[in-house]
Amino acid sequence: MNKSRKLHIAFDPIYAHPLPEGHRFPMLKYELIPQQLLYEGVITGDALFSPQPCSDAVVLLAHCPDYVTKLKEQTLSAREQRRIGFPQSPQLTLREFVITQGTIDCCRHALENGVALNVAGGTHHAFRDRGEGFCLLNDFAVAATVLLQQNRAGKILIIDLDVHQGNGTAKIFEHEERVFTFSMHGKHNYPFVKEKSDLDVELPDGCTDDIYLEKLAAILPRLLETEKPDLAFFLSGVDVLETDRFGKLRVTMEGCRQRDRLVFSQLKAASVPCVVAMGGGYSPQVKTIVEAHCNTFKAAKEIFDLE
Repeated sequence: MNKSRKLHIAFDPIYAHPLPEGHRFPMLKYELIPQQLLYEGVITGDALFSPQPCSDAVVLLAHCPDYVTKLKEQTLSAREQRRIGFPQSPQLTLREFVITQGTIDCCRHALENGVALNVAGGTHHAFRDRGEGFCLLNDFAVAATVLLQQNRAGKILIIDLDVHQGNGTAKIFEHEERVFTFSMHGKHNYPFVKEKSDLDVELPDGCTDDIYLEKLAAILPRLLETEKPDLAFFLSGVDVLETDRFGKLRVTMEGCRQRDRLVFSQLKAASVPCVVAMGGGYSPQVKTIVEAHCNTFKAAKEIFDLE
């Protein structure tokens, strides 16, 4: 009898880092997502695992020593902190190392079970030598480099569907042929100076469900066929929602849910394991953000048929 395949979700209380009152980043969502999944009975407590902080040596696979030293020694300048959007603290740095290890751990679980998810992560604006846009370490870049170094994957596909271009990821992997970066994002949105992914699809302001899903459905099967990845990273940002304060698109909650189901269905059909991180979401009501993120977990569990 085949052993049942289980859903594994990376989460630690350190994910919900305290921020100054009135800060625009919805840090509360990291507490609420696992609580909501448990409340609805989507998961049981044993689905959640708490990552340990990753080592400096692992982080240095994708980041510069000088930058990592600044993070560890709390010597980021005021300008560097403004670019990131968070005030530096030892706890914030530790949080980033834990989240990054969570994505690395999810790779193992995805290779064994088809899919694994990190409640945080998807910090795609972090460059090799700096952070920006609420991103300090690029967890996908670190985890992908670990997989390549350990020969657990020969080709990796990054599917970045956050409304903002994955500029840090694109730059880090610009000369790495074993990693294909695909970003579908708002044309007139942050970052206003874009990097060059292997494939960039720019969406107009006001883009609706039909246009969004049609573009994705035309692109993803072709990418899976031509690139033949051994594993995919999926950044499932919910800042594409029409309710988002910064997104500029008109994708509905149902459209976002269909997006996730489309990605998972295509990956499952192609037998490509998937590691998922939540990315951004800035709707005024945190319950909207949490609902959209929880839909991602529900779709992953159902489509990959996990307990």
